[in-house]
Amino acid sequence: MKTIYQALAGLALVVSVNCAHAALNVFACEPEWAALSQELAGDKASVFSATNALQDVHHIEAKPSLVAHLRRADLLVCTGSELEIGWLPVVLRQSGNQKTQPGKPGYFEAAQFVKKLEVPTRLDRADGDVHPGGNPHIQTDPRNIALVADALTEQLKQVDAANAAYYQQRHDAFKAKWSAAIAKWEKEAAPLRGVPIVVQHKGFPYLENWLGMTEVASLEPKPGVEPTAAHLQDVLNQIQKQPVKMVIRAAYQSDRPSKWLSDHAHIPAVELPFTVGGTPASGDLYSFFDDTIARLLAALKKGA
Repeated sequence: MKTIYQALAGLALVVSVNCAHAALNVFACEPEWAALSQELAGDKASVFSATNALQDVHHIEAKPSLVAHLRRADLLVCTGSELEIGWLPVVLRQSGNQKTQPGKPGYFEAAQFVKKLEVPTRLDRADGDVHPGGNPHIQTDPRNIALVADALTEQLKQVDAANAAYYQQRHDAFKAKWSAAIAKWEKEAAPLRGVPIVVQHKGFPYLENWLGMTEVASLEPKPGVEPTAAHLQDVLNQIQKQPVKMVIRAAYQSDRPSKWLSDHAHIPAVELPFTVGGTPASGDLYSFFDDTIARLLAALKKGA
């Protein structure tokens, strides 16, 4: 009996210690924001990613498991700009967590802190999956990551003021390392400037803007609309007159359309991670961009 009491007492002590040092619970909608949150919050946070790199974040099911995770969260970190419009509002509503509702300190949208590209001049569902606030795939430009890191650090300090100095210290160290990494990536990627490409989905404008690549065509006739045989043939006809060096797609997408164009146009088809974890070599924020640039340069060399 004494042993049971000792065990219970030990368990109570463990629970007490864990509660005293409870981590900030962060619910991240995408892997890139989960990775950034962990970089900035370190051991002060427990970070959950609602999606993985091989999922199309536009089309996620609002599962009870996501509701349960958000119910426990202190901070929600998502892209915003209506990227998660198909599932996040349901999860927010069903969680009943007042801390993470829009307008509350525990609600954070990364896209608010960068300049959006491809902002539509008109809104018409006939134009496909168009986002009113602009293209939401901001994570493919590391300069955007830096801007989001600045804002997210301030949000962490607001939500968990007791650890504000720790978050600022983590941010400053990350910012210095990240700036050096951007300089390295830009030097490595210099041969990509001006390179004409085809994309499978219009998910890379920020990458193109950063590296200076030129998008000639998209395999989707409209954003989010699967390419037809007729449209693929139109793209093939177009690039026979306006040559390109490669066709790129995100890791979560089917390779069939890009492989078709690759086979018929005799250009490399490139799978890019698109976010952290999209390829085996992209396990964190740094290797995400390392692998992206390495794959693009390898395709450029192959195409040459």
